[in-house]
Amino acid sequence: MESITLANTSIRSIQLKKNSTWLWTYLEDVMECVTTNALMFDIGITSLTKFCNQHDHCYDTCNHDKRDCDEFQECLETICRRLQKMLGLAQSVQGSLEKDNKTSQTTGPSENLTETDGYFCSSSFSMDPAEEYKMNHKRRGLALIFNQEHFYWHLRMPPRNGTNADRSNLVKRFEDLNFEVQAFDNLKVEEVLDQISQAAEANHADADCFVCVFLSHGENDHVYAYDDKITIQDITALFKGDKCKSLVGKPKIFILQACRGDKHDDPVTPMDVVDSEVKTNEVVVDAGVVYTLPAGADFIMCYSVAEGYYSHRETINGSWYIQDLCGAMRKFGDSLEFTELLTLVNRKVSMRSVGNCNDKTAIGKKQVPCFASMLTRKLYFRPKKQ
Repeated sequence: MESITLANTSIRSIQLKKNSTWLWTYLEDVMECVTTNALMFDIGITSLTKFCNQHDHCYDTCNHDKRDCDEFQECLETICRRLQKMLGLAQSVQGSLEKDNKTSQTTGPSENLTETDGYFCSSSFSMDPAEEYKMNHKRRGLALIFNQEHFYWHLRMPPRNGTNADRSNLVKRFEDLNFEVQAFDNLKVEEVLDQISQAAEANHADADCFVCVFLSHGENDHVYAYDDKITIQDITALFKGDKCKSLVGKPKIFILQACRGDKHDDPVTPMDVVDSEVKTNEVVVDAGVVYTLPAGADFIMCYSVAEGYYSHRETINGSWYIQDLCGAMRKFGDSLEFTELLTLVNRKVSMRSVGNCNDKTAIGKKQVPCFASMLTRKLYFRPKKQ
């Protein structure tokens, strides 16, 4: 198997030498990914292999602190031991399969193994349901916000009045959670992709996670920049483990405020709803369709509305989803587990209904957000220790 060859190459090529603290931190994250997240086995081994092959020069640029050296060496030795154990397990299964190619599953006296696409994983990994992502790195991480209010005339897209309220609200909330926030307004496609590429190529070894937010119109798996549309999959692909090594095993959060269809959600049960909106705060929708796309392990895709429906935005206060997301982050952002917070936002938005709107057929209509989580641990944004 290719993964076995890669891992054997990794073990043979490891040379214990002095190195800087950031390299040790990077390897620690790779080790955690390889040994606790079976879904990322191949990516983790590939990442480790490339590390071993590309960092022979580190001796000349190292931090010669003895403590760093000892920790780095211990980390490498631990990786070797665990990889060798996993390789021995996988190789024994491969040998059994070669004897009987009609059998798709192999059982041993102490291990139950499941065949997957190209590699084998032990089902006896320690699975602690309370396990959390490591969030004690030096930095919380980068949060990119792309705010699209205006669009080139040929796109025939209406301006997104109220989106600047969303932008300001998000900047404040993410700064409160210790993120380094970079917000951009009305960028063209080339400019958006340039910022995304820079973020993907940056070193996130000392960061907890990464966040990317799009406030725009959407259509058929795309979001719109000022002059054209961008494929969501092209954006998320840049942050997968094979392209963004320093975010391997870390949460990658994408928040999309855009329509995902051309239907309003009808209320099922009559409710007593108090409309507290002022007359000038009209409810409008973000045009287009955006479909849920798989991203990869440790991604979470947060959508303002379920597939097939309109996403509502108030022309003064901003979108329902971002208003309620930021409200929940303000109250519970540093204490509530993130997917639980998103569930709370779903409930809050679902209690809203359209009040003042030029489209009279939209009066009383509803909206329900959704999220697609590929997270493998619980995610908390607890305050960082000073």
